[in-house]
Amino acid sequence: MISGSHVILYSQDAEADRTFLRDVLGFPGVDAGGGWLIFKLPPAEVAVHPTEDAPRHEFYLMCDDLHAQLGQLRAQGVEVTRPVSEQRWGLLTAVRLPSGAELPLYQPLHPVAHSL
Repeated sequence: MISGSHVILYSQDAEADRTFLRDVLGFPGVDAGGGWLIFKLPPAEVAVHPTEDAPRHEFYLMCDDLHAQLGQLRAQGVEVTRPVSEQRWGLLTAVRLPSGAELPLYQPLHPVAHSL
């Protein structure tokens, strides 16, 4: 039986990004040994989209109120890297991780599966 999913973010500054997940986003975690942190994520869902290009994977964090979440993140000094845009499926933006990578955030305007 499948009991969960495991997302891997590759980072050029893994320690700083782990600290961001723990201290800024408040994700609880466990030490898998030697300071290797693994974080509990909010409920998740997976979608499969068609593509004509090479297959790829994306990771987004979902928010119930994107504008309120951005206010909280900005108050903690987090850089918002994209203006909020309205897509057919939701409100979309991204924030800067300490490593320099972007982490997309969105507020879905579609039915969600994560609480089924």
